[in-house]
Amino acid sequence: MNQLQTTGIILSRTDFGEADRILTVLTPNQGKLRLMAKGVRKIKSKLAGGIELFSVSDLTYIRGRSDINTLISSRLRTHYATIVRDLDRVQLGYQFLKQLHKATEDQPEPAYFELAVQVFSALDTEQVDIDLIELWYQAQLLRLAGHTPNLKTDINDQKLVANQRYNFDFEVMAFSPHPQGGFGATHIKTLRLLFSDHQPKQLYNVEGLSKLLREVQPLITTIASSYLRLT
Repeated sequence: MNQLQTTGIILSRTDFGEADRILTVLTPNQGKLRLMAKGVRKIKSKLAGGIELFSVSDLTYIRGRSDINTLISSRLRTHYATIVRDLDRVQLGYQFLKQLHKATEDQPEPAYFELAVQVFSALDTEQVDIDLIELWYQAQLLRLAGHTPNLKTDINDQKLVANQRYNFDFEVMAFSPHPQGGFGATHIKTLRLLFSDHQPKQLYNVEGLSKLLREVQPLITTIASSYLRLT
């Protein structure tokens, strides 16, 4: 029997038959897997404790003849328990899992697994505001999908400057100079942070961030609705 091992994050769980469950798992090195967890809904199942949502798990499985493999052992590596103690964070976590499931319909690169770990860590940190986490997550999905707006030069290929106001041109994904534009240097700095490698836990102490997030949120949401399948 050829046993395979991986680390995984449970994206979805579907009940099957009387006691089984089909899992969709995101891994760092094997893309997405579908695993049959036999008998997992029984009270004494040894598999159940290792396949919690909002967790990173070590999984052992055997390859099936179809696209569904069979899970034979599971062990929690990291469980982000703080998430499940807050209803708002739980609901946002479910939303993130659903969006990540859709965003990785094709063979996903390892960066999507790392993004899931990072967003779990952020949700698990009570001090980090969920509005920041949600907007950062949308920005990161856009970045991974190759839809980062131009945050260096304007539509005329001129460097963005601190003393200029701008509007945003969604057709070319860049800023356009305008005397009464809705965006300034602090907005562009905020967008750069959201689309960068910084994580929410590194950003939440930025002064005045809550107000700036509200002001850049429509821009990110509009781009996301155009380029990402989030619903």
